[in-house]
Amino acid sequence: MSGRVVIAGGSGQIGGHLVRHYRTRGDEVVVLTRGEAGPGRLHWDATNLGPWAEAVDGAKLVLNLAGRTVNCRYNAENRRQIYASREDSTRVLGEAIAAASAPPPVWMNASTATIYVDSRDQAQGESTGEIWRGDEAGVPETWHFSVDVARRWEAALARAETPQTRKVALRASMVMEWEPGGVFAVLSRLVRFGLGGHQGDGGQMMAWIHIEDFARALDFIEAKAELEGAINVCGPEPLSNREFMRELRAAWGRGFGLPATRWMLEIGAVFLRTETELVLKSRYVVPERLLAAGFEFVHPSWPEAARELVARARQLPVAAP
Repeated sequence: MSGRVVIAGGSGQIGGHLVRHYRTRGDEVVVLTRGEAGPGRLHWDATNLGPWAEAVDGAKLVLNLAGRTVNCRYNAENRRQIYASREDSTRVLGEAIAAASAPPPVWMNASTATIYVDSRDQAQGESTGEIWRGDEAGVPETWHFSVDVARRWEAALARAETPQTRKVALRASMVMEWEPGGVFAVLSRLVRFGLGGHQGDGGQMMAWIHIEDFARALDFIEAKAELEGAINVCGPEPLSNREFMRELRAAWGRGFGLPATRWMLEIGAVFLRTETELVLKSRYVVPERLLAAGFEFVHPSWPEAARELVARARQLPVAAP
């Protein structure tokens, strides 16, 4: 049954895909944006209640993707913005839902698969995975920060008092999208310029999901009343960084790619204003609850998914990604 879907932070690449997805299935979509209001778009500051909250009242689904990008240097100001953008948007959406006369039945809030420990030999499912404690020795302090962001994000969702609304924390992996601007485009650009070898020692595990399966998983979660709490939204076949990049090179028809050692990545991260944690931390995450509930992936295998994504990218108007 069609209805209203409210997406906070729906102006990004993944949000844009989901807007099109929900409209295709017949829903009215309202995007909450810090930018200018317009058709299907309401302005909010992601901190305070305002007229935008009227869209939440009577909605069938609220989806929160809001949050400052973590693709930056983790200096003090960026850390403050990363924390605040996630915690404040979650808090105020909870307030809007609590005040609604007809609260939405489902609220999905973004989280991240990076909440689990840095593991290369033990798959991290919701029931068996180990949440990063934050005091693990021998890892960079920036890794502790990224996990603390995830913990505080989920804690803000848990604090929201919305007894009539089912709450879901989406522990999402890297979402692979064929259009420019996302992680697939960045990695593909490295491949096409001959730099698509493994990063670091290549043994770190990579959890990923095709954008089509990501959208389908959200539909599945919405329809399954028993699915609430933390859910890993990732593909069923994580693989090492070395294998991941090899299959991506094969999909693009590139037989060789220069690898990047850890020290090279550290230097490059400074110039690119990012952090190496995004590529060096192992994310051996599996969709335990989705599979147990009966979800079937259209793109479960990375070699097939990579070929499909490359084929779509080649059809874009420009040489992309």
